Amino acid sequence: MKAPASASIITRNLADITTDKNNVYEAISIISKRANQLSLKLKEELTDRLAEFATTVDNLEEVFENREQIEISKQYERQPKPTSQAIEEFIAGELHYETPEVAPIIIPRELF
Repeated sequence: MKAPASASIITRNLADITTDKNNVYEAISIISKRANQLSLKLKEELTDRLAEFATTVDNLEEVFENREQIEISKQYERQPKPTSQAIEEFIAGELHYETPEVAPIIIPRELF
């Protein structure tokens, strides 16, 4: 189930946006990657819907407004932003992520 996201700007509590290890930077990285995924998906959907109305006329003088295209564009503009959706998903615990184990760096004694 999708988390409800607001179309307007909301002030967030920084304590809500942290990972299990209390790492804000890791949380922001996870949220930004999810927002990019949502943005690409939204862009593909919009492009596919607008492609139905595409014309191949190269005449610059014959520019006309297509009401369906305008309505589709306005509909997508009113939707919540991908970043807001990603934040809501993160806070609701709907995002699944893994952090790779960091291997220790071994420096040979000869270099000292």
